[in-house]
Amino acid sequence: MQRETSVKIQSGVVLAALVGLGLVSWQSYGHGGWKLVGAALIGGLAGVSLYHAAFGFTGAWRAFARERRGAGLRAQMLLIGLCVVITFPLIHSGSANGWVFPVGVVSAFGAAMFGFGMQLGGGCGSGTLFTAGGGSVRMMITLAAFVAGSVLWTGTTEVWRGLPSLGAHSAIKTFGLPVALGGTLALIGAIALVSMVLERRYWGALAPARKTGSILQGPWSLWLGCAGLALVVILTFLVLKRPWGITSAFPLWGVKALDAAGVPVQAFNGWSDKRVAQSVFAHSTSVMDFGLMLGALAAAGMAARFAPSAKLSFRDLWTAVLGGLLMGYGARLAFGCNIGGFLGGVVSGSLHGWWWLVFGYIGSVGGVWMRQRVGMDPPPEPGQPA
Repeated sequence: MQRETSVKIQSGVVLAALVGLGLVSWQSYGHGGWKLVGAALIGGLAGVSLYHAAFGFTGAWRAFARERRGAGLRAQMLLIGLCVVITFPLIHSGSANGWVFPVGVVSAFGAAMFGFGMQLGGGCGSGTLFTAGGGSVRMMITLAAFVAGSVLWTGTTEVWRGLPSLGAHSAIKTFGLPVALGGTLALIGAIALVSMVLERRYWGALAPARKTGSILQGPWSLWLGCAGLALVVILTFLVLKRPWGITSAFPLWGVKALDAAGVPVQAFNGWSDKRVAQSVFAHSTSVMDFGLMLGALAAAGMAARFAPSAKLSFRDLWTAVLGGLLMGYGARLAFGCNIGGFLGGVVSGSLHGWWWLVFGYIGSVGGVWMRQRVGMDPPPEPGQPA
């Protein structure tokens, strides 16, 4: 009874904080600020869903690369399938805008850099936020380095200009809605099927699915997590008229911090006085990110698992910093992280989303190898897949 009362109090406090975040954002933005209230609440739903379902890209890709366990990968494909049946028609009708970015050398390098970094850092874009919000001190360090890497990119954009690119391509515009939707569903189905075949070949059977324990206290099944995150993506399209993103807020956070410390941030490419003066509460992605962390905090409290610990080894520190820097820089090169670049691109019908997946996964495999080399993961047991 006492624990239930505590959970209700914690939930009420965090809900009040989410509403307060939205209202502060409204005040910062002025006209149209109701969208930022919505962004805060949608971010809260994302944080709860990610935390209770332990839904991540980093661990899922590592499990498939090391052990051929594909449940997490299949959950990602299900998430895409649930989203595209709504987002493709919205984009096709002009009710929302998708993200269609170029595919080329720069984005390939950035995605691979991000994939490598997320394995060292221990979390992807969404994973870093929800685990930091849930109380992980190490992931707070990763997040700080993530932001620093994003700021570093702003001062080096000219270095990457002029490299080969195939341009931006939208399947919806090129092939029409039925073909684009059917082709996307067929592709995600093929990826899910291949993961099932490989898992059965290595293990003889698929791993049992995790079941949902409690809606409020968790854990959630991966499939319930998919439903929650699909709702996040769809609501973002309906409220903000665009895909869900994570990392576009990070350069602003970093530059604001440097400006507060007296660093002349106008020396960075594109940071005018007006941009530096922008409130982080007037930036929709920033508000969603704050909401996500608050939602994860609420979920950790409800699950009685909020227990920050500062006991970190030197390896914990340097891998968190290096992984965060690589993710921050790589995400900006690749037009976003696993959420904005991969998921946001695919649910927009853009070729760059699949381009991101290919090179992000290649980088992730390299990161899995590095984790084993530095002792973060034990070597596979004899007779088990590498």
